Amino acid sequence: MAKIATHFDDLATIPELLSMSGLEFMQAMLEGRIPGPPIAQQLNYHLHSVDPGRVAFRGTPLFDHCNPMGTVHGGWYGTLLDSCLACAVMTTVPKGSIYTTMEYKVNITRAIPLGTEVEAVGTIQHAGRKSGVSNGEIRGIADGRLYATGSTTCMIMTPG
Repeated sequence: MAKIATHFDDLATIPELLSMSGLEFMQAMLEGRIPGPPIAQQLNYHLHSVDPGRVAFRGTPLFDHCNPMGTVHGGWYGTLLDSCLACAVMTTVPKGSIYTTMEYKVNITRAIPLGTEVEAVGTIQHAGRKSGVSNGEIRGIADGRLYATGSTTCMIMTPG
């Protein structure tokens, strides 16, 4: 079970990150050997599964995640999609490299009712030496309804 970092010192260091492939890093996070991002606790989602080129997060929007109109804020959708999309790219990053999101796009297709558990799945579309591209979607766990889609482009870098 993934654990969440509660302090900056809990996060993996750059040497730790560079010592393993992106897939190994993501698997270690899923298994709880490396803490997950603190934002996941704040936004009520968690890493659910990791496979080469595919990552899933599950979460449930709460009242704290609403905009002033009482619906789920678009930033909740965006953060959840950014996580699964970028982490799908991360599973293809070789040992000794890191990545960062260059851009991502979100298309909200319908409002997620508060308290509805959803799954966000990111799937790699392109894994190159300098960039990675993935697509994803948010669907309801119980009803399978499509709530949002997204895509990202990430830059892959070798520090030094």
